[in-house]
Amino acid sequence: MLRPSIFSNNFVDDMFNDMFSFPARTFKRETTPVMKTDVKEVEGNYELAIDLPGYRKEDLQVELKDGYLTVSANTNKEENEKDEEGRYVRRERYTGVCKRTFYVGEALEQEDIKAAFENGVLTLVFPKEKQVAPEVEENRYIQIQ
Repeated sequence: MLRPSIFSNNFVDDMFNDMFSFPARTFKRETTPVMKTDVKEVEGNYELAIDLPGYRKEDLQVELKDGYLTVSANTNKEENEKDEEGRYVRRERYTGVCKRTFYVGEALEQEDIKAAFENGVLTLVFPKEKQVAPEVEENRYIQIQ
């Protein structure tokens, strides 16, 4: 059936999507990506600037495990508005979680990563290539009895 979508502004795309959708039409929903990230190379370091508007420092968690750097953000918001008699005119709740993972290398350790959160932007700085000390081979002697 040919009908415009409430979720899209392009009538022509809706027409072709309706003709070929079987058995039922799925609605498209345009969303903006969360945790937009800028990666820069600055003086031998990588600098990640992650946009997290509306989050507080307490809502964020950064973890390094097995060479992967994971940034998580949780938020719980509740808004209440009441009239003079104490009845709700509007009451909204929102809970959101977003997570993003970056591979940073197995040699990186927690002490190598510097983090700061200011004005809704989480900045992470870590070395591009960490110098790993070569393992010194120890002589292993067999005890003679």
